[in-house]
Parts: sequence; C-alpha cells; structure tokens
Amino acid sequence: MSVWKTVALVASSLLSLSCSVSPPSGISPVEKFDVNRYLGTWYEIARLDHRFETGLDHVTAQYSLRDDGGINVVNKGYSPARQRWRQSTGKAYFLASPQRASLKVSFFGPFYGGYHVIALDERYGYAMICGPNRDYLWILARDKTLAQPTRDQLVATATRLGFKVDRLIWVDQS
Repeated sequence: MSVWKTVALVASSLLSLSCSVSPPSGISPVEKFDVNRYLGTWYEIARLDHRFETGLDHVTAQYSLRDDGGINVVNKGYSPARQRWRQSTGKAYFLASPQRASLKVSFFGPFYGGYHVIALDERYGYAMICGPNRDYLWILARDKTLAQPTRDQLVATATRLGFKVDRLIWVDQS
C-alpha cells in the first residue's frame, strides 16, 4: 500500500472516530450518573481488544475533573513483550446532561469517540462501558478482581446487547 493510501486510510479512520460519539443503536447509557463517585482509579477486568491495547496487562483508567468542566483520562498498561509501561492521556466531555453517562473522549487532537457507561453498580464498584459501536467494550472495577457471579451477569448483559463476548480479553491484574 502506498504512503498516501495509508495516510488517507488513517485520516478516514480518525474522521470516522471523530464523528462517532453516540451510543450504538439499542443501547442506553446509565441515567442518574454521579461523576464525582465515578472519579478515581478503575482496573480493567476485560475488554474487546484493539490495537491501542493489544498485549497490555495491568491496565488502569484514572479519571479526574478538569478546570473546564470535562474529565481528565489517564489510561495505563504494562506490555510484557516490551517490558515497559504505556500511558495515554485524554479528555472527556458529557454529550448532554452530566447525569447521563454518555461522553465523548479524545486522546489525540480534535478527534473524539464515544464513551458510554451502560452498566454501573449502585456502589460504583464496577462498570461496563461501550464505545460508538459494538466493537468496543470494557468491564472495569474498583478492585483488581471481580466476583465470578458479577462477571457472569455483565457478560450476560453484554451478550443480550449484541456484543461478541467470546472475544473478550480477561486482563491480568495479578
């Protein structure tokens, strides 16, 4: 593939991502969301894998408030293959009301993708997040482990919502 075709493909992908901030059809983000309870550190329990996370273990997400009303996002993971930590810093903003867990997030420039909390423990102990389509799914928890019945419940919910749960990567947090 020529350099220009590669550049065009990447630009097209980024433009597509920047336009994809709504939740997937048939999926509703959590209502009565309390951003202050959501802030802090979350451990990635499972994910549908993507090139930006492939091979990473010990993945965490750290959320904090920004001065402009948005949320700082710091994702960190360890690559055993490269024996080093990788970190990405981004920003997120609510698409509408902060009481609806539907945000747009950017890790590079003006390009945004959807971030939608679609399941959330009433104690904010675990959450399930999807992106702008059913190719993006994460299960997060406040602890490095999540009880099997809770994992099973979240996988059943994701299955019902049309996610390919057989492709979930269960993240090593040991």
